[in-house]
Amino acid sequence: MLTQENTNTDVVPGPGPDASLLLVDDDAPFVRRLGRAMESRGFAVEMAESVAEGLARVEAAPPAYAVVDMRLEDGNGLDVIKALHAKRPEARAIVLTGYGNIATAVNAVKLGAIDYLAKPADADDVYNALTVAPDGTPPPPENPMSADRVRWEHIQRVYEMCDRNVSETARRLNMHRRTLQRILAKRAPR
Repeated sequence: MLTQENTNTDVVPGPGPDASLLLVDDDAPFVRRLGRAMESRGFAVEMAESVAEGLARVEAAPPAYAVVDMRLEDGNGLDVIKALHAKRPEARAIVLTGYGNIATAVNAVKLGAIDYLAKPADADDVYNALTVAPDGTPPPPENPMSADRVRWEHIQRVYEMCDRNVSETARRLNMHRRTLQRILAKRAPR
């Protein structure tokens, strides 16, 4: 039975009969906190702190749900998403990252992720992304991107298209190479 607060038809009331959830993140305190929060919401949580450990968990028992950090110390979390999608195509996976840009979000979705959240994401954001109905649409963002963020996203997209070659990216953007390097070294604007 849905409570008054959960009348949104795009969100299912819980994780479903198979509530296995794999959390892959190299930030140990964050992954433990998120794990506890997801367990309190009905998930059976397993945690991994590296790509290798995440791939081993997927190989042993592919979960129904996954939350994967994109940049890990031993590689790219998208490898875990790709392996999970190959083993269990119906699995619902989302990517968390502190280095978000449109190009990597598109790549994550192509590899099988259902959503892409920027850190810091709270447990409610993660839960809502995992449990949105397959044909549902997530709610629009409360705070749309600023002009600085749109500019940064464009630069990141061109940078990825140039295979992360700074000189070629600077040439295509008609920008000095040193200026581009300074922009790339900073975190994304809000």
